Amino acid sequence: MLQYPGDSVVTGWGLINGRLTYLFSQDFTVIGGSLSSIHAKKICKIMDEALLVGAPLVGLNDSGGARIQEGVESLAGYADIFQRNVMSSGVIPQISVIMGPCAGGAVYSPALTDFTFMVQDSSYLFVTGPDVVKTVTNEDVTQEELGGARTHTSISGVAHNAFHNDVDALLSLRSFLGFLPQSNQDPAPVRRADDPWDRPVPGLDTVIPLDSAAAYNMLDVVQGTVDEGQFFEIMPSFAKNIIIGFARMNGRSVGIVGNQPKFAAGCLDINASVKAARFVRFCDAFNIPIITFVDVPGFLPGTAQEYGGIIRHGAKLLFAYAEATVPKITIITRKAYGGAYDVMSSKHLRGDMNYAWPSAEIAVMGAKGAVSILYRGHADAQKYEQEYIDKFSNPFPAALRGFVDDIIEPSSTRRRICEDLDKLANKKLSNPAKKHANIPL
Repeated sequence: MLQYPGDSVVTGWGLINGRLTYLFSQDFTVIGGSLSSIHAKKICKIMDEALLVGAPLVGLNDSGGARIQEGVESLAGYADIFQRNVMSSGVIPQISVIMGPCAGGAVYSPALTDFTFMVQDSSYLFVTGPDVVKTVTNEDVTQEELGGARTHTSISGVAHNAFHNDVDALLSLRSFLGFLPQSNQDPAPVRRADDPWDRPVPGLDTVIPLDSAAAYNMLDVVQGTVDEGQFFEIMPSFAKNIIIGFARMNGRSVGIVGNQPKFAAGCLDINASVKAARFVRFCDAFNIPIITFVDVPGFLPGTAQEYGGIIRHGAKLLFAYAEATVPKITIITRKAYGGAYDVMSSKHLRGDMNYAWPSAEIAVMGAKGAVSILYRGHADAQKYEQEYIDKFSNPFPAALRGFVDDIIEPSSTRRRICEDLDKLANKKLSNPAKKHANIPL
């Protein structure tokens, strides 16, 4: 058998934007990038070093899977890598970039890392390839349909983003790493900001439509609020009814979560809950403050959601927010109804600063539904609807009870958030001592 110096992986460390980063890059030109025991040892060594010094780990994955000729030795190598992925989780950021086919055991290391990025038309992730699928289930499916970038960024939610080509992926990765701390021992990165922290955003005063059932784009709110309008969105094609991503406020890295009224009216469903919950837990693990923009009419109703376990999956987002100890700032832009109001970083889940815009409606449910229950059987039930709207479809009852800290002008949102982030920079909050919690998986 041919001998290749260094086997089928290149490992090492370097500086990205002046910050230490550890990397490994699988080489598909050497025996298909397949994982041998030596290949695994090299990756494990670099992972141990990254964990030892507290620096991010980036994996450039391009592998045909385990090296069949080595048998169980290569499988042992995978398990060694998985163990290190788990030990590093929540300690150092781990990012996987899929730059070619990844099959079999090769897919589980990216799944264990914090973020998985793919390249359009050239990267694939699947446990079993199209040939095996055809043999076992008699389905005809292409590589792209089974595990391509579009499949994993829009249907399965396995990947967090897809880029046009390898160069685009690597350049995006460089800017993405700038939002993350080196490890869980470091605060969220802060850099010099050219955007004035107290800049008013007059566009936010008119972003909410007069008709409370009309849609608007929450991205307009986010981009108007953050530094230079730059928002690195995560999972933009999956569960579009919620948006997540990284931005900066007065130079400080923040995680942003926002309901998106443009899709499914901004309702929380299974996919949206899981998408946001994992993001919130990542931010909490790495000391990144969380800013939440709320416009949620409730959880999506229907048998598909109930049979799929919306109760259990919705509880993940609730759990993530309740567990988080980083600074949490919430802005209710419009609707905050029912249990979904509680879930979206409410004051009751230890929210630090909770604001409402004058257009906010904080209530158990919408006026139409409430009146149909409260005045069931009344011939003139409709006349009570306006009475309910006047009483509950505004932020004042919540403000009266201290559930929101202030009702603010939308244009002052950026200034208030920047002030609060400075104030909360030294926040100290801890959860009860435990081995680990039992999140409803």
